[in-house]
Amino acid sequence: MAKQEKQEKQGETFWTDDPAAALSVGPGFVLAAHPTDAAPGFDGDKKAAASALAEGATLLSALQEKFFANSRSGDTRKILLVLQAMDTAGKGGIVRHVVGAVDPQGIDHVAFKAPTKEELSHDFLWRIRKRVPGAGMIGVFDRSHYEDVLIGRVRQLAPPAEIDERYEQINQFEQQLVDDDTTVIKVMLHLGFDEQKARLAERLDRPDKHWKYNPGDVDERMLWPAYQEAYQVVFERTQTDAAPWYVIPADKKWYARLAVQHLLIDALTRMNVDWPPATYDVEVEKARLAAS
Repeated sequence: MAKQEKQEKQGETFWTDDPAAALSVGPGFVLAAHPTDAAPGFDGDKKAAASALAEGATLLSALQEKFFANSRSGDTRKILLVLQAMDTAGKGGIVRHVVGAVDPQGIDHVAFKAPTKEELSHDFLWRIRKRVPGAGMIGVFDRSHYEDVLIGRVRQLAPPAEIDERYEQINQFEQQLVDDDTTVIKVMLHLGFDEQKARLAERLDRPDKHWKYNPGDVDERMLWPAYQEAYQVVFERTQTDAAPWYVIPADKKWYARLAVQHLLIDALTRMNVDWPPATYDVEVEKARLAAS
């Protein structure tokens, strides 16, 4: 009996519960009350997570290929994954180890930096609208329009009244995306203060990580409480049924990657995508090919 149970366990991905419910931002959500080192819904260790991630990568790749193929037959659906976090939280690892497991031609990845002079001459959503994903694509925003109510609020880069108006503008923008057949998945990688310090220290200790270190990261770190408050306001003002937020504990990189992978797999599974039918007579084409 014990042997049979072990075999069944090895064939699973160690998800004991759907993590989406535990990770989603609901009424009364308080960011400070959520631990950064937890692994909601997953009862395996790091080794088990590696196996689960590989299993999930195969599934995600297969689902994404069907999703992309259907866009060639008129399916207008698309996915937008928004990644927000404090520095060193692991956004790059999500892109490499989760999104990177699928065919790159179906991915539109954008890493938004500080706005250019031209971008500043327009409203804050102008540059964002230009990069929304097209049909069949999984768009990834590595940082996003939320910078304008995070760093914009903390660093007072715009008048308070203007910042306040942006929350509703964001809600309207995301509703427009949803109305245009876009599934919006918003993720905040919830990193601990001490864990960030350790990751920054590692970048300074390792020559192969020096290129990742930015002295400005320490400047932003000094404003940690203000950023946590800004994120709390973001959740209170922009959590909607149409475009939900998920707060993922990020101290364990392996868990954060698994959780984001799960959200993408779940979104694609709910779409019930299958291979699009041929737009030609398959038997006729077989005969033509055989005779060629």
